[in-house]
Amino acid sequence: MFRSFFQNRTWFLWAWVGSVLILWVTWYKVQLDVRINEWFGSFYDMIQKALSEPGSTTFEAYMAELSTFFWIAALYVAIAVVLDFFIKHFIFRWRTAMNDYYMAYWHVVRDIEGAAQRVQEDTMRFARIMEGLGVAFMRSVMTLIAFLPLLWELSKNVTELPWIGPVDHALVYVALLSAASGTVLLAAVGFKLPGLEFNNQKVEAAYRKELVYGEDHEDRARPETVAELYAGVRRNYFRLFFHYLYFDVAKWSYLQATVLVPYLALAPTIIAGAITLGVMQQIVRAFSRVESSFQYLVNAWTTIVELISVYKRLRAFETHIWEYERNGGTPQPMPVE
Repeated sequence: MFRSFFQNRTWFLWAWVGSVLILWVTWYKVQLDVRINEWFGSFYDMIQKALSEPGSTTFEAYMAELSTFFWIAALYVAIAVVLDFFIKHFIFRWRTAMNDYYMAYWHVVRDIEGAAQRVQEDTMRFARIMEGLGVAFMRSVMTLIAFLPLLWELSKNVTELPWIGPVDHALVYVALLSAASGTVLLAAVGFKLPGLEFNNQKVEAAYRKELVYGEDHEDRARPETVAELYAGVRRNYFRLFFHYLYFDVAKWSYLQATVLVPYLALAPTIIAGAITLGVMQQIVRAFSRVESSFQYLVNAWTTIVELISVYKRLRAFETHIWEYERNGGTPQPMPVE
């Protein structure tokens, strides 16, 4: 899954240079987000001044602030579109590397249940999920690097926390505590999901295999056989739906509750009138970015569950290849176009 791409000279530029490029552009997007956060502060301060002191702000100044946001947002959109386009090509190259590796050992693994699915579908899903999670993780880390010092500094404006009292740099600790509690909660309620997803892929593979055989052999895919296999698919899906039901209740309840966390933490400060509207907007946006970064596992949990399932299938697949190599077997590389 990894060495076929990252340890193969054929894919050096895509694997390593491409990864560095993705990380650098992601970091630049985070910096643009920081600039947007700064813009919100100045813009809402202007609004507060205009509303409290009629005539203190001109139409030209107001439009100039909107124009500033427009150019930052336009650059952000352009970079995001180009980056996503590049990532799609990156994922396909990773899939191609795995495909070439597995097909070189097709004569070894072709009899494994679901072999065709693992080469055709699981390689694509693995590359897509790994890249998505990897980029999201690095974005979370970079966002923390950019916004954590900002939130640390902005926390000086917070006079005290409700029911607790004054705490230095309080919002940083509130964001960390909020994210940690959500991560523990979802890990506890979702611990059964990886195994169920893995079983789901097994029953789907068995059902698909019988249907494929039925295309070429009249004695395969008989109604009673198909009905039995599909009953297994249905049974596993219904179990999966049930466990996702209470998982989703916990996930969405937690995410909705966290929307109020920064406003609750700022309640004494807002009531005391210790900050302006612009500073409050900066604090809320910075808090949201830091909290979301800490919530990486919360937001990615369902995707991680899917990744674990795909990884188990490909890992079992590769075990046969490694055993074959240890016994002196050699691959049969695909012809180069």
